[in-house]
Amino acid sequence: MNKWPSLKQIHYLITLYETRHFSDAAERCFVSQSTLSKGIQNLEELIGCPLYEKKDKKSPLVFTHIGELVVNQGRELLAKGQDLVELGRLCQDNMMEGQLRVGCIPTIAPFLLGDLVQEVNVRYPELHLLLKEDTTANLLQELHRGELDVLVLALPVDIGKMESRIVGKDPFRMIISQNQVNHIPVPVRYDDLPDESVFLLENEHCLTDHAVSACKLTDKTKINPFSATSLHTLVQMVANGLGTTFIPQMAINHGLLENQKLVTVEPPGQNAYRLIGLVWRPSSSRRPVFEHLADLVSELL
Repeated sequence: MNKWPSLKQIHYLITLYETRHFSDAAERCFVSQSTLSKGIQNLEELIGCPLYEKKDKKSPLVFTHIGELVVNQGRELLAKGQDLVELGRLCQDNMMEGQLRVGCIPTIAPFLLGDLVQEVNVRYPELHLLLKEDTTANLLQELHRGELDVLVLALPVDIGKMESRIVGKDPFRMIISQNQVNHIPVPVRYDDLPDESVFLLENEHCLTDHAVSACKLTDKTKINPFSATSLHTLVQMVANGLGTTFIPQMAINHGLLENQKLVTVEPPGQNAYRLIGLVWRPSSSRRPVFEHLADLVSELL
């Protein structure tokens, strides 16, 4: 008869991988260190090879190549195990209850999540949103590992085998300081802009690629090599007369440009926009919840 590893053993191993210390891992798993060690030892015996290098107890653990593979696949198993347990919600009359872990990117979160939480509290008072703001790449990793339930992202972006639903369009606007607007003909042509006069976010933010693509900015000499960490920083740079940038309409609607001496104009390119979508694991049993959430986000947009 085949012996199978338990999800608890896999959970122990993943926690050890994240903490690199047995004592810290045991504390996070709410078990004794001996219980955690025994569980991981049994897992090693089932797999048939070491999962980490045995060094002195004071040094952080180093995982073997097989150990890394087991951790990666183990995260998928834990995520699917969680989805399996949640199947019970399909038998309940009210699926819109409990905790829902929502991830969102920084160029959307400040301008959407506040309104979303308020509406959810009114319409679905038994549904409690736990919010996480991070970059697209990090959020997708956490969704894949089962650490988040659903994401609000700007699309298109490579989401692998995840499922998604488009909930709206968010147009781009170009902003220019009032001191500069008389020196830049409108409608804007990139040829009329000085070199290095277009400021963008750091590459970790997908807004940069979306804006450059949607607004047809192909002349890289117009892009300033200095990149900002947030939309608020971009606005301040333009307000100080350093150049121009692209801002999504939802940020403008939520007052990002208030009390700033800025002018908004249409960027080059026809109907420049980014798509807003919800993304979730195809194995999740909470798709009806995500569909209701998508309807709500669509209304807000």
